Amino acid sequence: MTAGDSLATGQRSLGDPSLGYPLWPPLVRGCPRTATDELVYPVEVDYAYDRVSPELFAPGAGKRSAGLERWAPLLPPLTAPGLGEGHTPLVDIGGGVHVKDESRNPTWSHKDRLNRCTVSAAVRMGAPGIVVSSSGNHGASAAAFAARAGLHCVVLASAGMPAAVDAFLNAYGAVVLPVPEEARWPLMRQLVDRIGLHPVSNLAVTHTGHAFGPEGYKTIAYEIFTELGVPAAVFVPSGYGECLFGIWKGFAELRRLGLTDRVPRMFGCEPAAGGPLAAAVAGGLPAARVSGGPTDAYAISCTVGGYRGVLAVRESGGRALLVSDEEMRAAQTELARQGIWAELSGAAGLAGLRARAGADAFDGPVVCVSTSSGFKDRAVGTKPSEVMEPTWDEAYRRLRAAGVGA
Repeated sequence: MTAGDSLATGQRSLGDPSLGYPLWPPLVRGCPRTATDELVYPVEVDYAYDRVSPELFAPGAGKRSAGLERWAPLLPPLTAPGLGEGHTPLVDIGGGVHVKDESRNPTWSHKDRLNRCTVSAAVRMGAPGIVVSSSGNHGASAAAFAARAGLHCVVLASAGMPAAVDAFLNAYGAVVLPVPEEARWPLMRQLVDRIGLHPVSNLAVTHTGHAFGPEGYKTIAYEIFTELGVPAAVFVPSGYGECLFGIWKGFAELRRLGLTDRVPRMFGCEPAAGGPLAAAVAGGLPAARVSGGPTDAYAISCTVGGYRGVLAVRESGGRALLVSDEEMRAAQTELARQGIWAELSGAAGLAGLRARAGADAFDGPVVCVSTSSGFKDRAVGTKPSEVMEPTWDEAYRRLRAAGVGA
């Protein structure tokens, strides 16, 4: 499949679905006709659903391509070359719980699905490069896909970003600009307006993100469906709620196409130190701002929310869950015992299930999305293993302490 296979027809306001816009240019600042000084609604991409071939979801169809190309009809035009993103494993960890391991993507996170779509938009618009505000997975992924497409990439990062992420960015040739966090969005707007860089992260007062980005996350739902069917619930680590929304939209499209009669309950799992999604859902608001506290789950530590996550939770009958760092560490350890090394933020989905719900509360299988690799955590490399004397006594002492050979 090629970029020409896309059935995308335009953009539609999530604030007022009666408001439609052309497909180009992508509305990177959200819906202009429903925006206020305090709230901006995102837009979503619309498609000619009546032209989708039933063969798209036929068994074995995934062998036709390596990347998001398989789903090209239900994605914006994929004009940028891919890196084999997607097609990540669904790991059964017992008790009816499955883990969608997104660390198997090219840059080891779910953001590769988003950036295949957003960088494609930059290519289609003829932009000289992209700009992203990120100190983690989004920046690393954007830099990789920009490099693959031959575009410049500017990353506005926090000074305290993990060393592993810094190394990622520089390896791909990105221009890394560490600045105070509160300065990132204003500076990004200037880079967009003055230089013409294409923004692949948020520009608005409430989160809208890139219009095309969450479309890439829909493919997580497609993959789950082709392997497992429709689960009873999906637990997703959530910052701005884009991935949560994208997965929900993917299942909603499957229902619209007549392939299923239901969608799973969607659970957005946020650090208890912030939680703008939980605040918005609890207050009946389209989006909320909160005060942030300290958390090691930096990748999903957000004080500004958006409407996408609220919509996914509300329309699916799900919930917004707050989880502590301790609960995420317990989930991270559980995943490691199953052979999955997840970033602390990436373990928030399983933490939400274990701490707030329980698999036995659902009539059917449950999927927890693990969004990224533990290699991205801040503490990686700071606690090397202690060198030991090369003697049997010392080796045996350590083995016994670990419960081996006792």
